[in-house]
Amino acid sequence: MGIGLSITEAEVAKVVKKLLGGKAPGVDEIRPEFLKALDVVGLSWLTRLFNIAWTSGAVPLDWQTGVVVPLFKKGDRRVCSNYRGITLLSLPGKVYAGVLEKRVRLIVEPRIQEEQCGFRPGRGTLDQLFTLSRILEGSWEFAQPVHMCFVDLEKAFDCVLRGILWEVLREYGVHGSLLRAIQALYKQSRSLVRMAGSKSDSFPVRVGLRQGCPLSPILFIIFMDRISRRSQGMEGVRFGDLRVTSLLFADDVVLLGTSGRELQLSLDRFAAECEAAGMRISTSKSETMVLRRKRVESPLWVGDRLLPQVEEFKYL
Repeated sequence: MGIGLSITEAEVAKVVKKLLGGKAPGVDEIRPEFLKALDVVGLSWLTRLFNIAWTSGAVPLDWQTGVVVPLFKKGDRRVCSNYRGITLLSLPGKVYAGVLEKRVRLIVEPRIQEEQCGFRPGRGTLDQLFTLSRILEGSWEFAQPVHMCFVDLEKAFDCVLRGILWEVLREYGVHGSLLRAIQALYKQSRSLVRMAGSKSDSFPVRVGLRQGCPLSPILFIIFMDRISRRSQGMEGVRFGDLRVTSLLFADDVVLLGTSGRELQLSLDRFAAECEAAGMRISTSKSETMVLRRKRVESPLWVGDRLLPQVEEFKYL
């Protein structure tokens, strides 16, 4: 599959086949069942539509518009913070994005660090849990301290600066028609709110990744990968023949060091790179922990805010 070549029916059919039935439609009211029922002729027409978008570098506004549906969590129904929103996207637009995602992943997957296990095939939370547990077991056995900072990022997906994202994609080898196709999905990105059968006027969305878009996970992890790479130094802990400075699962980040001073240097660089990329560390939700035979206080700071040190932490 050449990334500069036209989109094939096989690529489209592969994505359509994986659509789940019973899902709510986007602004165009096209349901997954409609696409899954397409015959050879219908699939050919859909592929032609995608190739028009691919060659022109433009997509319909419906593909760029998300329908936000507020879902009540708990508490006072009059308080906005007691709701969470889900975004419904156009199904044809999601299939198109799914085709682009597979092309992007072919390019960037070999360039992403081993430390990142989020949104990657064949990897999951167990990989990170196993790695961290082996690091801690080995360090305890040889009486080597391990200093950890569990970093929480504030609304990470919603804070991605798109101008920087385009830079990152170029750095990771995504150029030409493929980059232009991704940018087209964001060019006039808009949302509207649907509640109690009524819809609001649409409004522009200029920051962040598209919720529910098949492209968003891979775009996010390369965005985080660049932050991680730029903030790395000589710190870290030994794991076999490797020196591990961090573990990442999407936006769940653990920074590792052998001393408080070492970890503070690592945290300072990570915080600076996050800020430069539009991300912010939540100082109320990030926590630190020290594993050593004798309990010690090891204060870590983000700016002028002291992070809480805990005795236990639920990781992933």
